[in-house]
Amino acid sequence: MKKIGVLTSGGDSPGMNAAVRAVVRKAIYHNIEVYGIYQGYSGLMSGQIKKLELGSVGDIIHRGGTKLYTARSEEFKTVEGQKKGIEQLKKVGIEGLVVIGGDGSYRGAQKLTEHGFPCVGVPGTIDNDIPGTDFTIGFDTALNTVIDAIDKIRDTATSHERTYVIEVMGRHAGDIALWAGLAGGAETILIPEVDYDMDEVLQRLKRGHERGKKHSIIIVAEGVGSGVEFGKKIEEATQLETRVSVLGHIQRGGSPTAFDRVLASRLGARAVELLLEGKGGRAVGIQKNELVDHDILEVLNQPHKIDENMYLLSQELSI
Repeated sequence: MKKIGVLTSGGDSPGMNAAVRAVVRKAIYHNIEVYGIYQGYSGLMSGQIKKLELGSVGDIIHRGGTKLYTARSEEFKTVEGQKKGIEQLKKVGIEGLVVIGGDGSYRGAQKLTEHGFPCVGVPGTIDNDIPGTDFTIGFDTALNTVIDAIDKIRDTATSHERTYVIEVMGRHAGDIALWAGLAGGAETILIPEVDYDMDEVLQRLKRGHERGKKHSIIIVAEGVGSGVEFGKKIEEATQLETRVSVLGHIQRGGSPTAFDRVLASRLGARAVELLLEGKGGRAVGIQKNELVDHDILEVLNQPHKIDENMYLLSQELSI
């Protein structure tokens, strides 16, 4: 293999740049030419491909977002779109592709592999919802962003003796809510993977208020419902002054943590090694601090699971 490509797709996450840097420099170290595909699969189909040198990825390891930009593409979900992308890769002579992104990006990589073009997936998403890896690139940074917000909001909640509902990202996965809620000492954590009882939430607030508790923090993953609506229900049912903060896309930005930079560097480099070994249709990850790789189709067919023991612990500690 003499030429490989790299692209980022789907939602951006802090650490993607570090992964791109690792792919480029690992490949060049092994005398392989590297080409960046800009704007994800959309850019792949339109031929937005540019050769990357060592200097192309200088001073990006500390930057959030992605130097290669990202986009979502409905057309690439079709066989015609996939073949159009492969034609563009063949024009440049690219023989393998590293895809950095979430499950949608993985599906694109799997389809290209099925068409005979080897791809390796690198898990880049703040949601931490990719099976086959303990952590995804960007999760740690997003988590720390949320924790910082919780700490600041708690100061205000304490000062004004209010209940605060904080809505965090996580349409289908509750990892951000669960980890941030546990680390931030939230009284209640609501996630998509676990059914909740609104009466139980209200009773917990009332019990706390009766024993003299002046403020509470409730973390709601967006996949559970609107934080604003939860705030209204709580205030109406308890008569406790309630405020809502929706953190939104602030969770996606910012300089990646040291953990995410190291994780991205390790996973990006391993993806290149797999391509050089002639392996496509793989997804890299980290489990028990060891680098692993799995069949990408196997990863896609596994459901995301939360750490149930951690969820139980969060309930026990918030009595």
